[in-house]
Amino acid sequence: MALSDRPSQDARILIVDDEEPNIRLLQQILGTVGYTCIESTTDPRQVVDLYRTFQPDVILLDIKMPYLDGHQVLEQLKEVVPDDEYLPVLVLTSDGSTPTKQRALSNGANDFLTKPFGTVEVRLRVRNLLETRLLHCSLREHNQLLEQRVTERTVELLKRTNELEEARAEILERLARAAEFRDDATGLHTRRVARTAALLAERLGLPPDQVELIRRAAPLHDVGKIGVPDAVLLKKGSLNRADTEAMHSHTVIGAEILSGSRVALLGMGREIALTHHEWWDGSGYPSGLQREAIPISGRLVAVADVYDALTHVRPYKEAWSLAEAVAEIERRSGTHFDPYVVAAFVDLFHEGQLDELLLDEIPVSHGVTP
Repeated sequence: MALSDRPSQDARILIVDDEEPNIRLLQQILGTVGYTCIESTTDPRQVVDLYRTFQPDVILLDIKMPYLDGHQVLEQLKEVVPDDEYLPVLVLTSDGSTPTKQRALSNGANDFLTKPFGTVEVRLRVRNLLETRLLHCSLREHNQLLEQRVTERTVELLKRTNELEEARAEILERLARAAEFRDDATGLHTRRVARTAALLAERLGLPPDQVELIRRAAPLHDVGKIGVPDAVLLKKGSLNRADTEAMHSHTVIGAEILSGSRVALLGMGREIALTHHEWWDGSGYPSGLQREAIPISGRLVAVADVYDALTHVRPYKEAWSLAEAVAEIERRSGTHFDPYVVAAFVDLFHEGQLDELLLDEIPVSHGVTP
C-alpha cells in the first residue's frame, strides 16, 4: 500500500545507528505517538538491502559509524533510489559542525539534528518529512493516473483515426474498382497492376514497407476515371483532342480525390494517380515530368499499367501476348519508361514470374505465345 493510502503513523521508518541505545530511544520516541512500522540496523552496510526489502518512507541516519559512515550511506542511496522517488533522510549525529552538516545536505539529506536531541523536535521533524513524502507520492500517483488516461485516450483516438482512414481507403479502393468496371469486364486490372508493381519494387531493392505500400496504393491509380465520361472512356477508335484532354484529366481528378489525408497509403495513392502517365523523356502528362523527377512509385505503376492494358482486351483493342507486350515495353525504354524499371521487368519476364502471375487470366487472341 502506497504511503498516500495510509495514515502517517503507518509509515515505514528505518533507523540506522551503530549504537543500540540510540535506536531504542528513537523507537520509544516515535512509538509513543503511534508509529509502529519501524525497522532498524546497527550495520550501515545493510542499508541498501533494507531499502529494497523494507521500502522505507523516511530514514533516520547517524553519521559516525564503523564500516561506512553516514555520508557514504547517502552516496550509496543516491545510486539505488530512482530519480522520481522522494525518500527523505533525517541525519541525527553528535557532530554538529558546519562542514558535516553541509556535506550531509549536499549528499541528499533533507534535515539535520544534533545529538542530544529533544523528543518533540524529533517527532516534528519526522512528521514534516513524512507529510512532504505523502504530498510527493500523491502528486506522483496523480500524474501517473493522468498519463495513463492520456495514453488510453491517445490510443483510442489513434484507433478511431486508423479505423476511419482504413474505411476511407477501402471506400476509395472500391471506388477505383467501380471506375475500373467501366472499361474492364473482369474488374481485376487494379489488382494485377498492384501485384506487378510490387514485384518490380521488390526486384529494385526497395524497403519491404515501401513495397507493401506500393502494392496497397497501386489499385488507386485510375480512381480518377470515375470522372471521365463513358462516351470517352468506352469509345471505340481514335480519340479526338477533346476526348484526349478528358481522358488525361483522370490523373488530376484521382489526385484530388486522394488528397488531404495524412495516411501514408492515401498519400502514396495520390502520388501514383498523379504521375503514372508521366514519361521518362518528359512527354507525358499531366505535368511533363521527366527522369527521376517522376516518383519511383509512378514509374513502377507506369510499366505495370501498360503491360496489363496490352495483355488484356479493351474496348479499342484486343489482347496482346505476353512476349509482344514485353517487347513493346522494351522498345519504350528510355522514352516512356525508366530503363532501370524496364530491366527489372524483363528479368521478371525471363524468370517466368509474369507468366505465373498473369498467364491463366490472359485471353491470348493473336501473336506469339509466351
